Amino acid sequence: MTPRDVASTSQSSLSFGEFVAIIAMLMALTALAVDIMLPALPAIDTYFNIADDNDRQLVVTAYMLGFAAGQPFYGPLSDRFGRKPMLILGLAIFVLATLGTLFAESYATLLLLRAAQGIGSASPRVVGLAVVRDRFGGRDMARVMSFVMMVFVTLPMIAPALGSGIMLLGDWRLIFVAMLLVGAAIAAWTQVRLPETRPPEEREPLSVRWLGRALKMTVTTRETLGYTIAVAFIFGPLLGYINSAQQIFIEVFELGHLFPLFFAIISAALALAAYLNGRLVVRIGMRPLAHAALVGFVATAAVHLAFVLFVDTVPSIWLFCGLLAANLFCFGIMMPNFNAMAMEPLGMIAGTASSFIGAITTAGGAVFGWYVGYLYNGTIVPLLAGYLVLGVLALIVVLLTERGRLFQPHHAPAH
Repeated sequence: MTPRDVASTSQSSLSFGEFVAIIAMLMALTALAVDIMLPALPAIDTYFNIADDNDRQLVVTAYMLGFAAGQPFYGPLSDRFGRKPMLILGLAIFVLATLGTLFAESYATLLLLRAAQGIGSASPRVVGLAVVRDRFGGRDMARVMSFVMMVFVTLPMIAPALGSGIMLLGDWRLIFVAMLLVGAAIAAWTQVRLPETRPPEEREPLSVRWLGRALKMTVTTRETLGYTIAVAFIFGPLLGYINSAQQIFIEVFELGHLFPLFFAIISAALALAAYLNGRLVVRIGMRPLAHAALVGFVATAAVHLAFVLFVDTVPSIWLFCGLLAANLFCFGIMMPNFNAMAMEPLGMIAGTASSFIGAITTAGGAVFGWYVGYLYNGTIVPLLAGYLVLGVLALIVVLLTERGRLFQPHHAPAH
């Protein structure tokens, strides 16, 4: 199948570009729902009179925990009932939860609704990945995911600036109004244009026995389990950065209203990585690229932490941004390839596999990211230590998964 033959029905025919755009927007909903909130955290802190400033980060963590909790359900349900019904169900939950946030009068209620938003947006992440796996495999899947990521990372780059601009028009609740409109628009676009990619004859019966077999196949597949755990480790420091970014840029580097600009500059590294990976992965292979990026991720974190500990506790903003952007560049190479390698052996149960991978990576990343953010003490040391420690753990897991052999372009199937 060629890219322009991605999907067609009697009602719609998608070009490769529109397919990528829809999948990217589905997956980017979470990035938008997280990053657009960052400029609003001080206002939320003040409105609800939160005792500990670090507790404002729970607005992000609650969402991510809900995001993790929802993922185990959508995959098996999409294997049984089809992809589109589960996509629309999740988007509807997201929209309704977002509507509820407009009326939240306590911080606890807001956090519960943020968790519900996460539960809803778990569907686009899980089912979107399954839709890609329905149509592509191996390096082609990694290539598609790289193009998806190029669109995906645009929102994190501009979301804080959007949030700041929206707050110029009113209070922090207007940000949730914007999320409500975006969620509804994505739901309408998906319903009208995205065809079903799980035909009825391929759907599996939803039974405890079948789920047990699918789960056993997932957790006993060496590549799937190993790269899932590795993604959870490298996702942790990224979420730790997102959790504490507003405090770091404003309190440590005293950037004030320039915070969204520097956040966007660093995030641009993700877009560059996605573009280069999409161009190179078919020719070079997933493993050489992803393993080199993982080694680079650990080395960059080590250099950055050593500089802060032994040279200057508060480096220049440009050095900080440059080294952090290098880490994000490596992250942007690893993510599409690690996800593709984890999904590759399990095409027949793509929905269930996507649920497992998403739940583990998100839950692990959310917990690790919360802890890294919670350790914020007015310096960047906890963040950089989180990058190094979690990066090393990811490297160890990948070494065990590959039996000590890195950078190999071909790999025999694992059992």
